[in-house]
Amino acid sequence: MSSQHHTVLIIGGGAAGVSVANNMLRQNAKIDIAIVEPSEKHYYQPGFTIVGGGAYTLKQTLRNEADLINPSVKWLKDYAESFQPEANTITLRSGDVLSYDYLVVCPGLQLDWQKIDGLAETLGKNGVCSNYSPDTVEYTWECIQNLSAGTALFTQPPMPIKCAGAPQKIMYLAADRYRKKGILDKFTIEFFNAGPGLFGVPFFAKALSKVVADYGIKTNFNSNLVAINGDTKTATFESTDADGNKQRIEKTFDMIHVTPPQSAPDFIKQSPLANAAGWLAVNDKTLQHSNFSNIFGLGDCTSTPNAKTAAAVRKQVPVVVDNILGLMANKAVVEGYDGYGSCPLTTSLNTVMLAEFSYGGAVTPSFPIVDPRVNRRLWWWGKIVGFPWLYWHIMLKGYRIDIPHLARYAERFVKQD
Repeated sequence: MSSQHHTVLIIGGGAAGVSVANNMLRQNAKIDIAIVEPSEKHYYQPGFTIVGGGAYTLKQTLRNEADLINPSVKWLKDYAESFQPEANTITLRSGDVLSYDYLVVCPGLQLDWQKIDGLAETLGKNGVCSNYSPDTVEYTWECIQNLSAGTALFTQPPMPIKCAGAPQKIMYLAADRYRKKGILDKFTIEFFNAGPGLFGVPFFAKALSKVVADYGIKTNFNSNLVAINGDTKTATFESTDADGNKQRIEKTFDMIHVTPPQSAPDFIKQSPLANAAGWLAVNDKTLQHSNFSNIFGLGDCTSTPNAKTAAAVRKQVPVVVDNILGLMANKAVVEGYDGYGSCPLTTSLNTVMLAEFSYGGAVTPSFPIVDPRVNRRLWWWGKIVGFPWLYWHIMLKGYRIDIPHLARYAERFVKQD
């Protein structure tokens, strides 16, 4: 067992961790930073939807972690095991203890496949697919390609999950693929959502209902996937009616795209940094930990009630970096994050509805003259070219590009709605 100290210690080398490290170095090139990240691979996860839809390859989403972390950052290829915030230390799985002046916690969330009975045994075969893992996403495209008729089911578990639009994005790509082949009428497509509607922001949910109707998709709300039998190709859903009564419904399928339940990583849940629900407890606007002033969190693992997307991380990074540098200079933390998130909803193989919103479901688009409810080819180009380029070459490299997103940009569209 060994020990070492760092001025800033970052837990997680995903979009948030790499961006924070590189952004901080651009503000102060001499600062001592270390990242704890076990994986040598880094995936552009927003690309998984279009990999599953056959418009992108998995290789296009992949980079080596070593090529993304600045050489001056100490990279520790290990797992964080436990936190001792009163002592300003963490313990790694190897047993090594690290101390810090400031801690940034951003390990993402975990996919709880095991919460759906039978899923682990059949995932990746029998027509059971999921875009939520690099190990399974290519099978989604295989399922869509190989099916010429039948029943296709798409599921969404209880919130929160990363990219809440993703469970239905792949459904639209599959439906459009079948439409372009002239076989859409040979399919029964159904969406099962544990939640009460298509999307958490009513402004966009209403627009998406038109997309659903256009494809002839049947929606089932308050319906949660609880079990799956790949051999019999049967899915079991727990449906809840308006009075709270529950019943189990079985549906047969030819293919089913499963979005797994998700939660904060277990080592976060079991730590003194978690709130009662298991998420990293931080202030919604400053991203400072609720109990420990030298700890900050961002990304999918936190308690902030925003959409868990890469766009949210992009807005959170400068808030965390500036607040830590401010504390080093004996300044007070400032409120800088307003809950912004963006969800490019792929509604066909060449159109996207760019949903942007902040805390409370406020519609906050970045482009004042464009109706955000309209499906546009421009945003499809953004999805497959523009946004990945910004991710790899701007965000992860620590540059800041702040495009204003304002509720007043959407006022006239909201009134029309």
